[in-house]
Amino acid sequence: MSTSLYIITFISLILFLSSTTTTATTIGVTYIPSPALPPPEQVIANLISLKITAVRLPVPNPNIIRAFSYTNISLFLVIPNSLIPSISANRSAAALWLYDHVIPFYPRAHITAISVGTHVLANGDVTAADQLVPAIRNVYRSLNDIGIKQITVSTTFSFVNIMTTSFPPSSAEFQQPVDNFVIKPLLDLLTETNSSFFVSLYPYFVYKLRAEIPIGFALFQEHAYNFREDTVTGVRYRNLFDLMVDAVIAAMAVAGHENIPVVVAETGWPCFDSNHEVEARDVYARMYLQGLVNHVRSGKGTPLRKEGPSEVYIYEMFDTNDTETKGLQSDGAWQNWGFCYPNMSMKFGIDFSNGGSGVREAEVKPLTVVCVLLVYFIVLKRLGFI
Repeated sequence: MSTSLYIITFISLILFLSSTTTTATTIGVTYIPSPALPPPEQVIANLISLKITAVRLPVPNPNIIRAFSYTNISLFLVIPNSLIPSISANRSAAALWLYDHVIPFYPRAHITAISVGTHVLANGDVTAADQLVPAIRNVYRSLNDIGIKQITVSTTFSFVNIMTTSFPPSSAEFQQPVDNFVIKPLLDLLTETNSSFFVSLYPYFVYKLRAEIPIGFALFQEHAYNFREDTVTGVRYRNLFDLMVDAVIAAMAVAGHENIPVVVAETGWPCFDSNHEVEARDVYARMYLQGLVNHVRSGKGTPLRKEGPSEVYIYEMFDTNDTETKGLQSDGAWQNWGFCYPNMSMKFGIDFSNGGSGVREAEVKPLTVVCVLLVYFIVLKRLGFI
């Protein structure tokens, strides 16, 4: 592609931004029902009182979905990994799942997203990887067959399973061979279907792996030394969450899909009852979650994307032994990610009402232009034009 064509594309992006609006980031939580927990109706009432407007259901029982009818809480449903082979091979299998989990309740239950599997690449299963995109396509087509076109369909990747690096974000790429065989075909499909890219990211684990990262940088704490500078773009990152989100955005930009919305399907901070890990404490979990809510509600976005992720789901409401969903190895210590006790009292105070959802102003602000410039600069540099 010629340099002049890149310039024309850049100008088009600026004009596009000047004529569109962006919606504020939605804050949601992961809810996994259990016999040890209160009935769904009580949980939903608690969610409403906390002003939580979105819920991710990794185990979407039809009775639970029905309970959310007429609540105005949006639902993010997950299709189990075990169903991917059959859904990939036969669209009727996709239709069967939809007839059990979507059609009886939609639109009374505000279902907005479906993830076909979670962390499918975590175990290195080549067969499952090959089946993933066809399965997503079959679910999308089955929804269209029944006249439902407002539900986004994708799959949830684990950040650590798909990214080569998180820093600097401008140098991030998707890992091979999954980039060519899974992610690029998926990005093409997401663009075609106007769907989002789902990713789970946990700054806690990146912090644990890199001793040079200050804990305040992972916890959204303001401090003179709590930053990391991207040596390619010169951008200063003030928190690890933005850095990881922008690594995904930069990798998508290099793949030619810089405009696909990003949904953070899982993020959180563990807190253990014992001294299993010194950083996994209630005080740090509260700092991370409140800092996350305040940050995404602020409207600041990330350096590479003014609007930031379109949705962010906190993992999780109650403690559960959900190692399959997270794709983590469990020794029994990774169960305490919840911010509520089983009686629905909160372990620590979090104000979910900070800011609010809505539509932001439709104008090209300086930071918006900078975001576009940075993404464009990364693409040009990686393709050898700079």
